[in-house]
Amino acid sequence: MGKLYLVPTPVGNLEDMTLRGIRILKEVDLILAEDTRTSGFLLKHFGIETRMMSHHKFNEHKTVAAIGERIEKGETIALISDAGTPAISDPGFMLVRECVARDIEVECLPGATAFVPALVNSGLPNDRFCFEGFLPQKKGRQTKLKELALETRTMIFYESPFRLVKTLQQFAEYFGSERKACVSREISKLHEENARGTVTELAAYFTEKQPKGEIVIVVGGLEN
Repeated sequence: MGKLYLVPTPVGNLEDMTLRGIRILKEVDLILAEDTRTSGFLLKHFGIETRMMSHHKFNEHKTVAAIGERIEKGETIALISDAGTPAISDPGFMLVRECVARDIEVECLPGATAFVPALVNSGLPNDRFCFEGFLPQKKGRQTKLKELALETRTMIFYESPFRLVKTLQQFAEYFGSERKACVSREISKLHEENARGTVTELAAYFTEKQPKGEIVIVVGGLEN
């Protein structure tokens, strides 16, 4: 029987790729990539010639059984996402669950994940925190915000730059205008920025300065 590796890829600077990650991607029989075009640049940069196959949120529910069968027959397969650790707000969970159900060995390498540096850079308490990923777009969004208004742990969200200001304004509405937060964007890239302040101040700041790039919002919990 083969094995499934989950290999984190850089969220910004290519130097964040680990030596072990490069070795694994060179040694496996197949690489499952969220976007083969995006991953193609990464593999070329590190001289990785392993063949790729597309594996993304639109097809993963159809392909996990077939991939599980291939690993059972002896293939060693690695899963990568466009950036960061697979299965963290990216495809991966369904494949891991399939492999676990089949008693296939699964190993996730440590490596790049956007929310960890954002949390540490925020200056907000990080002894206890909850990762919420992307909030629901429509159905259930208000209910979720009402629930999170009572959350005492530091909260972490992913958000699109196009929805950032609206989300910060909603945080002010549901959490209170003075709730402390930090918006991190372009983590590990040339123009990385960590903007800190209240959710109201940050909404005003990013109204004036249109945000670009990948966004992580870290929000302080409700103080008792």
